[in-house]
Amino acid sequence: MTRPNGNGSSATSIHISLQGKGGVGKSLISAILAQYLLSTGHDVVGIDADPVNQTLSEYRGLAVSRLNLLKDGSVDQREFDLLMERFLTESGTFVVDTGASTFIPLWHYILENQALDYLREKGKRVFIHSVITGGQSLNDTLSGFEQLAETTREKNLVVWLNEYFGAVLQDGSPFREMAVCKKHAGKVHGSVAIVRRTADTFGRDVEEMICQKMTFDEALNGKGFTIMAKQRLRVVQRELFEQLDAIPFV
Repeated sequence: MTRPNGNGSSATSIHISLQGKGGVGKSLISAILAQYLLSTGHDVVGIDADPVNQTLSEYRGLAVSRLNLLKDGSVDQREFDLLMERFLTESGTFVVDTGASTFIPLWHYILENQALDYLREKGKRVFIHSVITGGQSLNDTLSGFEQLAETTREKNLVVWLNEYFGAVLQDGSPFREMAVCKKHAGKVHGSVAIVRRTADTFGRDVEEMICQKMTFDEALNGKGFTIMAKQRLRVVQRELFEQLDAIPFV
């Protein structure tokens, strides 16, 4: 499905999901992002760099290759250099899903090698996507976001507020009113809210789609969902894609 809206581009851009807390939805946001970019006419190259749970590569409807950036707990220089080579020589839009175990070593390696600066000098746009979730993982995911915000020099962070485990609130305040957001507002390029909906309808439909590693298009065009279940999935897709429409990725 292509939705021409002026966001499609042949220029290379790179989207990397980074978060130090596992099980908060990094692969899910990578899958949603890849689907959105495909729908707006981008030539998407998916890369699953999670050495533990290679979830993104399980989406049959997305063209995803696997890459292990870790070797003995450290970044494999050869693999990282080959990835940079692809960023610099291939055209298209890269969506890279990473694991919690790669968060600290990979981010430090990127900073040490001044990789973001070099990519920017070569005309490549890089966006870092980080998940913040409600519930017990709130503080851990906020900490992960803060580590990124404190060390990036660009306004290149895209925050995904995942309400699946509960509302993203700190002492009753939403993310935009939290001290950590106000402190680093200049680093936030945009945000997307994954709203938690009625569990026995929307929640069940979305969970079934995710469990089967199906894209929205596969679910909407296949026979595994009822007419009303497809309508609910269409509502969720529209809401997410409209939020992404509001973020200037070009």
